Amino acid sequence: MITFPILSLVTFLPLVGVLFILFIKGDDETVGHNARMTAMLTTAATFFLSLYMYMGFDTSSGDFQMVENLKWLPGLNIRYKMGVDGISLFFVLLSTFLTPICILASWDSIKTRVKEYMIAFLVLETMMVGMFCAIDLVLFYIFFEGVLIPMFIIIGVWGGPRRVYASFKFFLYTLLGSVLMLLAILAIYNQFGTTDIAALSAMHIAPGMQKWLWLAFMASFAVKVPMWPVHTWLPDAHVEAPTAGSVILAGVLLKMGGYGFLRLSLPLLPVASAYFAPLIFTLSVIAVIYTSLVALAQEDMKKLIAYSSVAHMGFVTLGIFTFTQQGLDGAMFQMLSHGIVSAALFLCVGVVYDRLHTREIGRYGGLVKNMPRYATVFMIFAMASVGLPGTSGFVGEFLVLAGSFQVSTTFTALAATGVVLGAAYMLFLYKRVVFGELTKPDVKAMKDINMREIAIFVPMVALVFWMGVYPTSFTGVIAPSLTKIVKIYEAQNAAAASLPAAVERKAAVKKDEQKAKAPKEKAHEGKKK
Repeated sequence: MITFPILSLVTFLPLVGVLFILFIKGDDETVGHNARMTAMLTTAATFFLSLYMYMGFDTSSGDFQMVENLKWLPGLNIRYKMGVDGISLFFVLLSTFLTPICILASWDSIKTRVKEYMIAFLVLETMMVGMFCAIDLVLFYIFFEGVLIPMFIIIGVWGGPRRVYASFKFFLYTLLGSVLMLLAILAIYNQFGTTDIAALSAMHIAPGMQKWLWLAFMASFAVKVPMWPVHTWLPDAHVEAPTAGSVILAGVLLKMGGYGFLRLSLPLLPVASAYFAPLIFTLSVIAVIYTSLVALAQEDMKKLIAYSSVAHMGFVTLGIFTFTQQGLDGAMFQMLSHGIVSAALFLCVGVVYDRLHTREIGRYGGLVKNMPRYATVFMIFAMASVGLPGTSGFVGEFLVLAGSFQVSTTFTALAATGVVLGAAYMLFLYKRVVFGELTKPDVKAMKDINMREIAIFVPMVALVFWMGVYPTSFTGVIAPSLTKIVKIYEAQNAAAASLPAAVERKAAVKKDEQKAKAPKEKAHEGKKK
């Protein structure tokens, strides 16, 4: 049993590193080195503390654990409430795992304003972890929106030539959707007088109100996923962001939308979720097929992987709205797998970009000859992205398709074409970059990955195979919390389905009573006459 407030400690420990970095003095080189070291130590300590949190987690329970419930705005009945269940636990671990990798990946590539860069990443880590731990709607919203600020700065300051355009597009798209979510939270608070997520999941919101609330939440979560057609900000953000920015964007920030659907839309608005499921199925299948075809046409490595992310997240939303145990397990597993694999693929792009300073696929070729270690690592992550059995990518896609098959064979068949298209664009990328003749002098001069880069890739490779070979170590922890969501969904939809029948029965009984009364009333009137 963990008796101290570990969730708050994991959430706000990075801000302690921010305070230390703020007081670093000296010349640019000294400040940069000390800022890197401080950020690395802080994020490493946060990761190990989150592992301790995982060790103290009861994997058989689907309830919130390690709950911290304190007065925050007592006059408004809004509390500082934190907790983790099987769903949020792994997202916290994913956030704390990828942040030190981002710091290590930026060690040599970021040379200007290093101090500010490290501060931005530490603040970003606090916002991400806080969002996954928050179990109060207002607290959730603050962390959910807080993520935008450091990410906006990371893209806008340290990004590519069109970084300002990309950062503003990212900010405006996500902010517009989130404003509607804020209106939904205010409506819930006005109706029930509380923003406690656990308490609200036990209440019954009227079906008519559910639909409006669901659409407001969907506007925010769909942009974050991102779903088609509100995905257009993502390729620009990925292309212009520095490598570490792309890693955290693909690895964690895209999961916020899927997490929002699981945490809020399904348990709080189950009737509306069932009503709008066909819409989500349609948008998901379009995303899988359309963005896979667009990925095939790309000549920029980052853009290809960015469009592939939209396609993979289409499988996630498809799995979530099957409302089956297999579909939900697959969606969760796919998000975790994609968090590792897509992050690793962007790191693979960063390796060659740091050496040749171009992301154009046609500029490379034959890297297997002078960069064999890089070619091996790149192959592993490319195969995981394709969904090769034995890797993490296979388990998530298989479970999603198995879950969706129980709901609709048509949508399942259409989504399955994305697996074939995914293999096409990923093998196309790998073939042109790694194989072929090594003729270009600058490509021939490129050196293989160094020890720092090996240290980044080794744990990610290990996770890809661990998740692929032993998936129950993840699904076994996730399942109790997802089962709880399925039960809430089934109970409320059964109650909603029986309501019209009950109303009809009540009306029929009333009609029969009126028919029985009619002769008596006529007889009574006759006596009076």
